[in-house]
Amino acid sequence: MPTLLIVHHTPSPNCQAMLEAVVSGATAPEIENVDVVRRPALAATASDVLAADACLLGTPANIGYMSGALKHFFDQIYYPCLDATQGRPFGFYVHGGSDVTGAVRGIETITTGLGWRAAAKPVTVTGEPSRSDLEACWELGATLAAGLLD
Repeated sequence: MPTLLIVHHTPSPNCQAMLEAVVSGATAPEIENVDVVRRPALAATASDVLAADACLLGTPANIGYMSGALKHFFDQIYYPCLDATQGRPFGFYVHGGSDVTGAVRGIETITTGLGWRAAAKPVTVTGEPSRSDLEACWELGATLAAGLLD
């Protein structure tokens, strides 16, 4: 059974709402036979990434960059996963108070270095997530999970 690994840093109600929407999409009843594994960014390991078939990342934008927790995740898994995960499909979402540009750029830079392949457009939200933002998160989760069934 293919595995979707969701690695997230969820320190706020807004990030929690986005995570819940992503998980809801990834575990939708019409998507069968995909194991969805959730790990907080500070607990996720290289073994988790190596065991997964795709990764979905979530972070707040803090002071113009991804959270320290997600950066720590990347620091821990980068070299152990570099060769083994080339071409790995991934997606991500970012929540910020006013700007998410630096966080998006950082995630794209690191995932490019890892050789991962974007499987969906990122979801970026500033301020309180709207209904359409949460629907986009749902679609992100569903897209990543359904992509493993091909």
